Amino acid sequence: MRKIIAQKLSDSKNTAPHFYLKTTVATDALLTLRKQINELSPVKISVNDMMIKAVALSLRQHPEVNSSWVGDFIRQHQHIHIGSAIALPDGLIVPVIKFAAEKTIAQIATDAASLYEKARTKKIQPAEFSGNTFTISNLGMMDIDEFTAIINPPDACILAVGKSTATPVVEQGEVVLRSQMKLTLSCDHRVVDGAVGATFLKT
Repeated sequence: MRKIIAQKLSDSKNTAPHFYLKTTVATDALLTLRKQINELSPVKISVNDMMIKAVALSLRQHPEVNSSWVGDFIRQHQHIHIGSAIALPDGLIVPVIKFAAEKTIAQIATDAASLYEKARTKKIQPAEFSGNTFTISNLGMMDIDEFTAIINPPDACILAVGKSTATPVVEQGEVVLRSQMKLTLSCDHRVVDGAVGATFLKT
C-alpha cells in the first residue's frame, strides 16, 4: 500500500504544477445547521459530510474545476464524484462518494460511513476508491489548523480542511468570538488558473 501511495503522489507532485489558495471561512452557521439536522436526522451528520455536499454543489457552478488533465487536453467530467481521504494504519485511502451533488446530506453521510467502515476492515472494493473527480482531505478532527495537500490524480484539485476554532474577530468596531475554519485548495495549473480556483473557493 505504501508503494502505491508513494508512486501515485510522487507522480502527482512531479508532473502536476501545484499552486495553493488559502482562505478562512466563518463556520457558525454551518455548526448551527449541523446541530439542527442531527436533532432530526436518523443518520449522524459530520462537518465533513456537509463539506462534501458544499463542494459538490460548488463544482456544479464551476465545472472547469471538476476536470482532469489527460495527456494533452482537459477532460471536463459530466458527474461529480468526491473522494474523501481517510487515514488507516497502513496508509491513506480515498473512498469515493459517487454522484455527490445529487445526494442529500443524509445519503452522503450513510455512504461515507459505509465506505469508511469497509476501508477500516479491508473490505472496500477498487470501484469504491476510484473514479474521483475532486478530493477532500479533512484533518480538522485531528486538531490541525491548516495544511496543504498533494493533488489526488486524476483530479485537478484537492481541498484541505482544518479544524473549526473560536477566533476573535472585529465586527462594527467590537471584538467578538466567531467560529472559523481554514481551507487550502491545491490546484493543477495545467487545468485550473488562479482566478478560477479563487472563484470556486469563494463559492
